[in-house]
Amino acid sequence: MTLDLRVDASSAIRLFGSTTAAVLGRVRIGGWADDLRASGSMLIAPLSQGRIDYHVRFTALDGHEYILEGHKSPTWRSPLRSMTILPIRLRPAEEEADQESSSSSVGGEGLLRFRLRTLPSFAASWRLPAPTDCAETLTAARQDRLNVWYSTFTDPDTGTGYWLHHELVRPVNGTPYTHGWAAVYQPDTPPVIDRFGPHSLPEGTSSSAGDSVPVKLPGFHSPSAIATAHELRGRTEQLAWDLKVTADSAPLHTFPRLTWKRRVLPAVHAVPQAQARYSGSVHLEGRLLPLADALGASARIAGRGNAHHWAWLHADLDDDTVLEVVTAVSGLPLLRHLPPLVFLRLRRAGRDWPRGDWRSPLGVMGVGRFRGRPQLPTWTVQGHAGGRRITVRVHLPEESRTAVGYTDPDGSRATCHNSERADVHVCLEQRRGGRWKPEQVWDVRGTAHAEVGLR
Repeated sequence: MTLDLRVDASSAIRLFGSTTAAVLGRVRIGGWADDLRASGSMLIAPLSQGRIDYHVRFTALDGHEYILEGHKSPTWRSPLRSMTILPIRLRPAEEEADQESSSSSVGGEGLLRFRLRTLPSFAASWRLPAPTDCAETLTAARQDRLNVWYSTFTDPDTGTGYWLHHELVRPVNGTPYTHGWAAVYQPDTPPVIDRFGPHSLPEGTSSSAGDSVPVKLPGFHSPSAIATAHELRGRTEQLAWDLKVTADSAPLHTFPRLTWKRRVLPAVHAVPQAQARYSGSVHLEGRLLPLADALGASARIAGRGNAHHWAWLHADLDDDTVLEVVTAVSGLPLLRHLPPLVFLRLRRAGRDWPRGDWRSPLGVMGVGRFRGRPQLPTWTVQGHAGGRRITVRVHLPEESRTAVGYTDPDGSRATCHNSERADVHVCLEQRRGGRWKPEQVWDVRGTAHAEVGLR
């Protein structure tokens, strides 16, 4: 039996108090259970109450739900044993409402041991709690020259891909304005893309909505479209959309968190809603395209402008794995001749890899950084970290991609080649016995979201 859990507390753990945290992760029991979405709670009170309790609900292979209960009693007389051995018991979830009954059945009992060799990675995984408004902070407009809100998602029933793109631009010379576009990528049909705007903003206005429009939620607001953490709504000549957005996953920081807070780089990218669901309706030239639980992501870009050239990928590799990649060369004159930086985040069962924010773009003191080069129609990324190596191959079919002109705040132009029906092949390897051996391979056809930007 193996437990692989992520523990999230709303506040820092109190050394002499008690903390209740949410638990999400994987429960594996050989031949009997393998639940990637096990969830529950954890009571952490090692000093005040002398206990650490686990309460995890999971679904077995037979479809029945069970409760895993664990209890540690840390003691100074035997600190190593008391903290690394977890007595557990299993019982049917139906018994939860009748816990006080002496007749409650027990499905099994046992001892789980914490592997000491995983102690370094366990210690490195600790983070201070993120602020409760983290997602809203990433969604709000910043005082940068270019602010972008975009959402990409795929209808699981038809395979149709969607791209909603919104920009707030503050030109070097000129009046700030909002604009954007919407695109639909249907199978066996040429993509349809249509623009809205531009709409000028009054001088001195800091919000995309203007001072005269009350904004209750942070996000993008213009006369043609709205994009917030919970709603996407807008209209062009050919397209109209009205969608609700739900997401329960933590924000995915493609770029290091420090770059968003301190503007260390010319531009930053973050995904406030990495595994979001979209439901509602899209009208294409008067024809209704209903959506129910379309899977995708909503992301943010902010900075001085677009990169000199870049490549981007968002792929839901399976029900519990998402991959986000950005590889780019800066548009600043002094940085244009440097190799592309690669920002890669792979989230599996709630855990992000590589662990270090700067690991993929910079490596360790410049050694071992990830490598990639934006180009059409196929681009690749390779890199290794923490005993794992990844190879990503992205293909944008010509018949399923669009070319969109971008204009930077300084007036320079770029062309973005986008496809919401891209293909991606991902090979994740693990180093064992001095050799790289395949750990998992994903081959996603027609549902990956990708683009390449060139000048």
